[in-house]
Amino acid sequence: MAAKKAQRTPEQGEQAMIEGILEGSPEAVGVAVIRLNCGCRKMAAVDSNGEPASKIIMYRDLAESICEQCREDNGDYMRVTEQFIHWNTPAPDDSQKSIISAKVLGTTENHPQ
Repeated sequence: MAAKKAQRTPEQGEQAMIEGILEGSPEAVGVAVIRLNCGCRKMAAVDSNGEPASKIIMYRDLAESICEQCREDNGDYMRVTEQFIHWNTPAPDDSQKSIISAKVLGTTENHPQ
């Protein structure tokens, strides 16, 4: 039996954004949430094939706009601190979730440090 990953949950500000994205994207099965080291976030709805179901939205809680660094590098992947998909209800089955997650977020390998 495979070990179950800890399910990440959105923060309060993220939850409101997720709900808005899902409302505007009826074909979405979830929302990819990417947290950056500066505090900004990137989000986008994804469909059942792992394709974008919305535009990418960048935002920062309690701020009028994203930070200067994100304006310069568009939230470079090297600054990602955490990423996950918040699944809509009803969520796809675990097999489909794995396929979508790999396509949207990529796969990770554990390397000894």
